[in-house]
Amino acid sequence: MGEIQAWLAARADEMVELLAELVAVETENPPGRELGTCARVLRDAMARLELAPELIELPPTGALEEPAVVRGIAGSGEKLLYFHGHFDVVPVQDRGQFTLDRRDGKLFGRGTADMKGGLVSMLYGAAAARDLGLLGDGRIVLHLVCDEETGSVAGAGHLRAAGLIDPDAVAMLTAEPSGGRIWHAARGALSLRVDVRGREAHVGQADTGVNAFAHLLHVARPVEAYAAEAVARGDMVVVGGLAGGGSNFNVVPGSAFFTVDTRYRPEADLDAELKRLTGLIDAAAAEIGADVSVEVTQLQPPAATSSSHPAAVELARCTGGAFETCPGILDIRWYAQLGIPAFAYGAGLLDVSHGPGEYVEEAALHRCAAVYARYASVMLSR
Repeated sequence: MGEIQAWLAARADEMVELLAELVAVETENPPGRELGTCARVLRDAMARLELAPELIELPPTGALEEPAVVRGIAGSGEKLLYFHGHFDVVPVQDRGQFTLDRRDGKLFGRGTADMKGGLVSMLYGAAAARDLGLLGDGRIVLHLVCDEETGSVAGAGHLRAAGLIDPDAVAMLTAEPSGGRIWHAARGALSLRVDVRGREAHVGQADTGVNAFAHLLHVARPVEAYAAEAVARGDMVVVGGLAGGGSNFNVVPGSAFFTVDTRYRPEADLDAELKRLTGLIDAAAAEIGADVSVEVTQLQPPAATSSSHPAAVELARCTGGAFETCPGILDIRWYAQLGIPAFAYGAGLLDVSHGPGEYVEEAALHRCAAVYARYASVMLSR
């Protein structure tokens, strides 16, 4: 990969400058700020790299500001490889994280690992593959979406609904922070909001009220037991990540709520788990006559590509990485559901990705960009 690395080395400062520009756009999601601004930055970067950018403006969705997808193309052949990424980031711990800090071979800032750094690697990897004549009879299509951190329904969901994902593609790669490993499978996700209604009364007449908080405690107990059982079998459940209710300290709470967030193994049956969870909640509510409703706020299926698939074997050769299941959900699902072999491989580290010291190693950005170019060569020119 010497010629690829040389091409990238000549553009090292360009790559850092683009990452600094991206990090400075405060695309926190939720709520989904400045998405249109970041999409335009990416469009302009693609134009400089001659990647034929297209900015697709999406209908307003919830609190997302100017939701959009940015598409780009390298090459013009028949075979198709997708590079996919997202430009929204989780909320910061400190506003200073929106200023890139380059020191000791590392690039610090929100999104450097997850995954604005990955976007830079993919853009430059695609451009390198094209400029060096590595694409053969093929092309790379880049899909950059705005809402992965909240489920990707607006961005990747639009790509699916609009028929913009070709099921005949040879493979898909996304630059999630896998730390140099290959994530070939991802968990399914199910999220609920449980609302409990009671009747308010002042503390002086507390016996006339219906305490929604007390009912919430009763309803949540079997969910906590379910969570303990799920963890024991290898799934992940958080009960009460968000919770609240009541109007004042001296008023019987007339409403209360809590959330349930889950990540299931790829083999799990999400519909069956949803039925079981809602059944536990309904049964507990019926025991005490509680007025309870359940809203499904996320239902995303798992996804997996066999590590023995030819596209997986070639990726392992290009990366030297081992296969793992991602502990969370991934956008690979939008492609894998269409029969496209789909993988995540990125330079960032998962354990720093959402934290106050998020960073990516500059050398790792170059290494991954070279891998992306090499993988495109192998998959498109053979």
